[in-house]
Amino acid sequence: MAAQPLLVELGVEELPPSAIDALSDSLAQGIRRGLETAEVAFEGVTAYATPRRLAVRIEALADKQPDRDVEKRGPALTAAFKDGVPTKAAEGFARSCGVAVDDLIHLETDKGTWLGYREQQQGESVAALLPGIIDKAIAALPVPKNMRWGASRIEFSRPVHWLVALHGDAVIAASVLGLEAGRTTRGHRFHAPDAIELSHADDYLAALENAWVLADRDVRRERIREQVLAEAELMDADAVIDEDLLVEVSGLVEWPVALTGSFDERFLEVPAECLISSMKANQKYFHLLDGEGKLKPAFITISNIDSKEPEQVISGNEKVIRPRLADAAFFYETDRRRTLAERIAELGSVVFQKQLGSLADKAARNAAVAAHIVAQTDGDEAKARRAAELAKCDLVTEMVLEFPELQGTMGRYYAEHDGEDAEVAQAIEEQYLPRFASDAIPTTRTGQALAIADRLDTLTGIFGIGQRPSGTKDPFALRRAAIGVLNIMIKGELALDLRELLELAVAQHQTKGKGLPKVDGLVEDVLGYMLDRFRAWALDEGIGAEVYLAVRARPVTQPLDFARRLRAVSHFAGRDEAAALAAANKRVSNILAKQAHDGSTAVDAGLLNEQAEATLHEAVARCQQQVAPLFQSASYSDALDVLASLRAPVDAFFDQVMVMADDSAVRANRLALLASLQALFLEIADIAELQQ
Repeated sequence: MAAQPLLVELGVEELPPSAIDALSDSLAQGIRRGLETAEVAFEGVTAYATPRRLAVRIEALADKQPDRDVEKRGPALTAAFKDGVPTKAAEGFARSCGVAVDDLIHLETDKGTWLGYREQQQGESVAALLPGIIDKAIAALPVPKNMRWGASRIEFSRPVHWLVALHGDAVIAASVLGLEAGRTTRGHRFHAPDAIELSHADDYLAALENAWVLADRDVRRERIREQVLAEAELMDADAVIDEDLLVEVSGLVEWPVALTGSFDERFLEVPAECLISSMKANQKYFHLLDGEGKLKPAFITISNIDSKEPEQVISGNEKVIRPRLADAAFFYETDRRRTLAERIAELGSVVFQKQLGSLADKAARNAAVAAHIVAQTDGDEAKARRAAELAKCDLVTEMVLEFPELQGTMGRYYAEHDGEDAEVAQAIEEQYLPRFASDAIPTTRTGQALAIADRLDTLTGIFGIGQRPSGTKDPFALRRAAIGVLNIMIKGELALDLRELLELAVAQHQTKGKGLPKVDGLVEDVLGYMLDRFRAWALDEGIGAEVYLAVRARPVTQPLDFARRLRAVSHFAGRDEAAALAAANKRVSNILAKQAHDGSTAVDAGLLNEQAEATLHEAVARCQQQVAPLFQSASYSDALDVLASLRAPVDAFFDQVMVMADDSAVRANRLALLASLQALFLEIADIAELQQ
């Protein structure tokens, strides 16, 4: 029998849209692993899914495992026979192989001769293997929460109704979750509720599309995207398609139909972010913008039916969204009756973390650190303190309690309404930037200071109570916080010293909070953790790990300076001279370490007996003069370009000069020369690490 496609489909009640992709991918991977383990040949795996089904298609699946030559090794020949008579060991081995001792063979190895058995094992049929593979794959699905139904003891995410398992046109006799596999699937719940008999696995997608079901996730998503864009064009508007929302909506429908509805223009008096959050979170609507980027009083919804009276569907959605938007308008109006400043007292009763105090404690700590930062970055200390005082106040407003994703954004709106300084209001929103690695950073000095202070407070606090991230567990998002601080300092070109700021942040915990149980070594612990994040930052910038290690080997605690060194060393690593100088520096490092050199770089020119060492000394002295101002201005790339000229004198030195001279004074002088050479490069990085 030639290779045939395999189709497996599990029919269910409507699955949670957020779980569909994970379940679908897991089923596909589970079947793939099962086939690979069984060594059954196939060409490709495709996962399909809708709210009512999880399906997998395997391309060109062989009908059986390949035959295999199996070789078994028994006891050593010396233990298998005694005086030519088989021992119990030989007889037992023969029985385990199902043959007589005379049918066994001798296996020659470099460790001697052994009794053995060789046979060709017939491959098992796919029909026999698949039931176990399918059952195991379904059992391993990452179901968020199991349920039972009826009187059954079977558990799954939702009640199951049918199981399809077709290899070509043949049904695989599998039994899973109390279902017997067959060739019967179902179409759309309303448009095509009757059973569909599949003659062949190849019929699947076409048969379902004829029954008003788009089983291919990607096709369904693109259909939604196209329809939304088409509806927006009819409205002379721009549709905003959030990819996460697109995935979620796709998980709610089998046959998407885009419809446009509207809402009262009076709701546009409410900040657009509030309306958008309500439409997305509650109703899964796509919003529309006019030519000026302002929110239009309209939305696009995706229906799961192609209604003969679409206006009725639209009217129903408009009736549903109206009270939602009215709630948002009510929250907005209610919140503005009290200023943010009047809510400061409430922060004392909101726990940030039980060992780290309340939000009021955090705000006080943030104010001190933020004020210190702006003092070093030409910012306004009073604005920084005010922004820190008000930064968390919107967390106790009705709007943010209903829509947590609006924290910061609503704080800005309410601060502007209260007449707060414009930069203070903007900083309240900017404190959460960047939200992810490639996100924008705060644009104001006040916002930058507040964002850094808030993250450093969290990092030192959580580390201080012994909850450092481990493995993949990072419940307080400390990795993201650390990378956020690095990005703000680098992109904002803030020449701030991390160790100094961490010391200040730790001190605030001791004076404006409950105090930290672990303080000794805390600053160095958090500092090391944050600088270690530069490895990921460097990789995102296209900078190799060996470059990161070269810079990390130096005591650099300013992220902006660290980044400049990374870029400079990365540029230098591409030069022809880099490999030779890296090797030379490695050799120098090994020599100095082995000789326990005291670090002296003072060279006595009178002891330079060889021309090559005199030439190197002159070259090093010349470079020292040239690079000194470049180091001062952090022009590291230019400095390394100068140091690249040392390749020739360094090579000549190691070719022509014996470092370990018999004369102790000459030897010490040569070690000092090498130390002075090494010190030049160590002003930037330990380029010996480039050999890694």
